[in-house]
Amino acid sequence: MLEKLDQIEARYEELTEQLSSPEALSDPVSYGKLVKQHRQLGEIVEKYRTWKSLKRELEGAREMLAEGDDDELRELARSEIHSLEERIRSCENELRVLLLPRDPNDEKNVILEVRAGTGGDEATLFAAEILRMYQRYAERQGWRFELLDVSESDIGGIKEAIAVIEGEGVYSRLKHESGVHRVQRVPQTESAGRIHTSAVTVAVLPEAEEVEVKIDPKDIRIDTFCSSGPGGQSVNTTYSAVRITHLPTGIVVSIQDEKSQIKNREKALRILRARLQEMEERKRHEELASERRSMVGSGDRSEKIRTYNFKENRVTDHRIGLTLHQLDLVMDGELDELIQALITHYQTEKLKAEAAIAG
Repeated sequence: MLEKLDQIEARYEELTEQLSSPEALSDPVSYGKLVKQHRQLGEIVEKYRTWKSLKRELEGAREMLAEGDDDELRELARSEIHSLEERIRSCENELRVLLLPRDPNDEKNVILEVRAGTGGDEATLFAAEILRMYQRYAERQGWRFELLDVSESDIGGIKEAIAVIEGEGVYSRLKHESGVHRVQRVPQTESAGRIHTSAVTVAVLPEAEEVEVKIDPKDIRIDTFCSSGPGGQSVNTTYSAVRITHLPTGIVVSIQDEKSQIKNREKALRILRARLQEMEERKRHEELASERRSMVGSGDRSEKIRTYNFKENRVTDHRIGLTLHQLDLVMDGELDELIQALITHYQTEKLKAEAAIAG
């Protein structure tokens, strides 16, 4: 590990020099790539330098204990050694996590898809609340949230919504949100006061760049039609809505959000690229079945991942057995405690897998 950390520190210093060179500054594209690499290595290097500093302090404290003849100073040295050893162990654990193979999608923007599942009208109402929850979380993180397409129900809920979330490290924070989100509460439409269970499906797809997923024009069929609102109400009398069908896979994407056909076409292609990339990644993950649970972005949406119980103000994540009695805050976008717990869990699983391979 130390050899690898020394190499990373050397590379970091090399990048620091390159960033100040006239050649790098004259090429904005190359400069941007260098900045990204420098930022990614910076956290590891900072932690490694902290570790080296703590090791030097520990060495000094041990010398004080060995050479000192004052009982009070020796006791102080023992206390310092104990504290430093704890901090070093913690620092080493953090370094092991930072050295885990990076998910290449972590820095990407996200295509978020929310769909009402079982539960009828109540499911569409919950889908609208889930969408708002992620929108509020994005706002708290300083990310940009843009609704690409939405299909509303007659009672103000959402049958399906697609949004793009842009910002630093969006996928790294949201990638574990894919799955079935279950709600338990008394629906607004329930007169007898009985608790119902409904479900919403969430899919979090890393946005694919055009260079990553090439779409052959011969492989798609593009249809245009008039946009319409809830209940078939006409919204736009021009043929601005776009439906793209990817013929080899049968994937269909429809967008009618914009009045411009060109903008709707661009948005539809953006979603199509993300879905095609997800499909390819899922195939690769299925080939590695033994590692599937620790893989990121597997796209497995059949599993119930979380339950939201409104009567008890409780949210439970079934994958890690975490229950929080602050559902009101979670629904208002305060997701950090849940998300960080999931990240820590999957990092721990990866560390165990690495240790097993090394052993």
